[in-house]
Amino acid sequence: MSDVQLAFLLTILAGLSTGIGSLIAFLVKEKSTKFLTFSMGFAGGVMLYVSFIEIFPEATEHLVTFCGDEDQGNWLSLFAFFSGMFIVWGIDRALPKKLPVQTAGDQKQLKKDLMRVGVLTAIALAIHNFPEGVATFVAALEDPKLGISIAFAIALHNIPEGIAVSMPIYHATGNRKKAFMYSFLSGIVEPLGAFVGYLFLIPYMGDGTMGLLLSGVAGMMIFISIDQLLPAAEEYGEHKMSMYGVLLGMLIMAVSMNMLHVGHAH
Repeated sequence: MSDVQLAFLLTILAGLSTGIGSLIAFLVKEKSTKFLTFSMGFAGGVMLYVSFIEIFPEATEHLVTFCGDEDQGNWLSLFAFFSGMFIVWGIDRALPKKLPVQTAGDQKQLKKDLMRVGVLTAIALAIHNFPEGVATFVAALEDPKLGISIAFAIALHNIPEGIAVSMPIYHATGNRKKAFMYSFLSGIVEPLGAFVGYLFLIPYMGDGTMGLLLSGVAGMMIFISIDQLLPAAEEYGEHKMSMYGVLLGMLIMAVSMNMLHVGHAH
C-alpha cells in the first residue's frame, strides 16, 4: 500500500467513526429523556473543551506565525472566532422558527427545537471535520506512524460527535435511519477534506488559511454548545444528567487530545 493510499484509508476510518456514535441511536430501545439529556450535555462538553483548549489556541498560533506579529495574530484570531459565531447565528435565523403557542403544541415545539440542534451541530461538525481530514492526510503522508496515532485520536473524539448529531435528530423524528444519515454525512466530510486537500489545498494550506478556518470553527462550536445543546438538555429538567454528560465529554476529549499530542511528540 502506498503512502497516499494509507493516508486516504486512515482519513476515511477517522471520519466514519462518527457512525459508531450515531449507532447508539439504534441501541437505545426507548427514547430515554435521561440518556438524551446526558448525551447532549456530553456533546456540549466535547465541543466546548476542544474549542477552548485545542482549536482556538492552535488557530491563534497559526495566525501569529502568519502575521509575524503577536498582537495582529491575536486580533485576527478573535475576528475569525466571533465571525464563526455570527455565521451560526445567521444559519440559526434561517432555519424554521418556533411554532406559535397552541394547545398540545409543546411536544411539536420541542421536536422542532431538537431537529434544529441536530442540523446545526451537523453543519458545524462537517466544517470542523474538513480541516481535520486535511490534517490527518498531510500527517500520514509525512509520517505513517504519526498519521495512525492522529487518526486514532480523531476517531475517538468523532464518536461523541456522532452522538451529538444523531440523538437530537432521533428524538425529533423517531427515525433511526435519518439520525444515522445526518451523523454519517457530517463524518464523511473528513475523507472529502483529504481528497480536496490532495487535489487543491495542500499547496495553499498555509498558516493564514488554517488559522482563520480553525478559529471560525471554534466560535461556531462554542455558540452551538451554549445557545443550543445545553439549553435543549435543560428542557427535560434533568440538570444533573446534563452536567454529568458535560464533565464526561470534557474528560474523554482531554484524554483523546492528549493521545494526539503524544502521537505528535513521537
